[in-house]
Parts: sequence; structure tokens; C-alpha cells
Amino acid sequence: MRILITGATGLVGSAIVEQCHKKNIAVNYLTTSKSKITSEPNFQGYYWNPDKAEIDLDCFDGVSAIINLAGATISKRWTSSYRKVIISSRVNSLRTLHDALSKVDTSKITSFVSASATGRYPNSLSKFYTESETAVDDSFLGEVVEVWEKETDKFKSFDFKVAKVRIGLVMSCKGGALPEMAKPVKNYVGAAFGSGQQWQSWVHIADLARIFMFVLAYGLEGVYNGVGPNPVTNNKLVKEIAKVLERPLVLPNIPKFAMQMILGKMSYLLFASQRVSCKKIEEEGFNFIFPNVCVALESLYKGSECSDTPGIGTLSKEYIS
Repeated sequence: MRILITGATGLVGSAIVEQCHKKNIAVNYLTTSKSKITSEPNFQGYYWNPDKAEIDLDCFDGVSAIINLAGATISKRWTSSYRKVIISSRVNSLRTLHDALSKVDTSKITSFVSASATGRYPNSLSKFYTESETAVDDSFLGEVVEVWEKETDKFKSFDFKVAKVRIGLVMSCKGGALPEMAKPVKNYVGAAFGSGQQWQSWVHIADLARIFMFVLAYGLEGVYNGVGPNPVTNNKLVKEIAKVLERPLVLPNIPKFAMQMILGKMSYLLFASQRVSCKKIEEEGFNFIFPNVCVALESLYKGSECSDTPGIGTLSKEYIS
């Protein structure tokens, strides 16, 4: 089995690649940097430049599934120019892939899975969102995800299964939000944001990688939330981080206006509330290794001292076809 992955060197991509290698699944990956291209039997790089619609068509050789994770980070100040980059990086990547696939034999490809985000769901302290929700958050992030998913849906014109995984707050010490949240706590200046009542739908990096592999292995279609079973409030999350780091929380919650002054419009990420359900993927037979935030944080900070991501190799053979 060989999988093509875009964004393979990112936080989620690296976890998926590691899992693939432990299961003897070969990986082709696309990179915009020719210096990052390696040539190994189970890890072969190919050049592409989505902004110019350039791609090496050899990247599809022997591929039976595709995982798309390409897109500029949203964890960077949302200036008017960077907002355009966030959208164009996602749209151009998908369009380049779509155009390329129309030029090659796709008969051996069975699945296409693209990343998305729970930021699509409207900001709410009371609602519990499932994949059937049609409303879209009236924020920039909601706009991004709506455009992203519409572009992904165009792949339904091919004769393979198309799925989208809406990713929540990824728990990992190797990147993403957790190290930034833990840093002030470690330095005795940690605090929740705003009221602290906003819901945060999180997922351990190991479980998220397993979700992508599970969707591919079983040829699932449609939308699946890439979150764990037990969302927590921001108050609860910060308290659990402090507990596992053995640090006190002595400061009052950080007011919204303060973070708006520091981060601008990007501060919306800290205060948006999306309580999201993972019931759909569980009903397909997926089991979470880390269902609770305390267990997830313990595994990261106590089990490995954040030097490694546990659980990546724990996907049972039945998940791989």
C-alpha cells in the first residue's frame, strides 16, 4: 500500500507518516522545497508549487489513497494579506491536485481524505455540534473552512471515496496550540481566557492520526469530526495543564480586549466556543486511546516528557486493509 500525503512534514502529517512507516505503508509526499525531497523506498518526495499549479505527476505512481493536509497555518496574525494566503494556500493546493488527477490514471485510487476544521461550526456555549450541522460560523475561520470544503467536494467527480476530517484543538508537544498554552503555565503566569466557559473540542495527536488512517482503511465518505469524546471548557483545560505541570494558577482570567490588542483578529481563536461530537466516527467502530483530557495530558507530559508522541504505533492491523 502506498499513500500520497500533502503537508506530510507538518504536525499532523508527521504523525500520520510515522504511523504509516510502523505499519509498512509506503508514503509519497509533495513539498514546495526541492531541498526537502528525499528518495527512499518507503518515503519518496516530489516537488509541487500550488501557487503556480505546478506538480510532478510521478507523485501518483503506485498510490491507492491520498491525504490532503496542505494549507498555511492559522496561528499567525491575520493581516489582510495573510488572510488571503490562508485561503489561497488551501484552494490552490486542492485545485492543483484535482487538475493533476484529471491527467493520470486514477483507477487504483480508492480514497481521498482532506483536512478541514471544527472552526466551521458557529460560536456557541450551549449547542453540541454534529456533522449534520449546516450553519457556518460568521467569522473569518468559518469562511475559510466553507471555501476549503467546497473545493474538496469537487473531488467527488472522480471514482473514489471522498472524506473530510474536521480537526479540533490538537494535543501535541511538538507543535500546535498546546505548547503555547503550557508556556505561561510553566512560568507561573498561566490563566484561562475571557470567561473561560468557551468549549474547546480537542484531540490527542495519536488519535487524530489514527482517525485519518481509519477513514482510509474503511473507505469512509463524507464528513467526520476529528475530535475526542469529551470536550472541555477553557477553564478546565488550563486547570488540567497546570495540574499535570504541577504549577499553581494564581492570576485572574485574561480579558478579551487584552488579547485583541496583542493578537488582533486572530484572538478570535482563543474565545470561540465549539462543542463538537465525535459520535459519528465512533459508530463506525473507531475507539479512542485518549478519551479524556487528563489522560491525554498525562501521556504527553508524564509518559514521555514531551520528547515523543505516544500511541502512534498502536493502530491494530484490522484498521489497515
